[in-house]
Amino acid sequence: MDWGPNTEEETKGFIHRALEAQKEQPRCHYTLAIVLQAEDRLIGSCGVHVSNLENREGWIGYCLNKHFWRKGYATETAKAVVDFGFRKLGLHRVFATCDPANTASAHVLEKAGMKREGRIREHKWAKGKWRDSYLYAALEQESR
Repeated sequence: MDWGPNTEEETKGFIHRALEAQKEQPRCHYTLAIVLQAEDRLIGSCGVHVSNLENREGWIGYCLNKHFWRKGYATETAKAVVDFGFRKLGLHRVFATCDPANTASAHVLEKAGMKREGRIREHKWAKGKWRDSYLYAALEQESR
């Protein structure tokens, strides 16, 4: 991740912003909990963010507790938020970025039906240095 670990205050701020976003009109930010149903346990967070209403474009993100990596939960989550973007929000294009070194996340995005479109050079300032990102996207007509 290019952020974290977070302090309790930073986490409270994140939750506050997520709750405030529910009041947006039109609503553009959907931050959701990832819960392991069998145990009623919070294991992460995900979201869909409408970045361009006119072009019906948005991006997704997800973050899981490392104890739940490599169990299929990230792929299930990514598929669900991509589907939510297309079917519930009416998006035409859904995209995501990931660190090129994070091969697990790249595989998750591919398994969620997204295609790698390219590499964005020095796209993020993260942990004191510039970092490239892979750009992935899916189109509405590909999700049918």
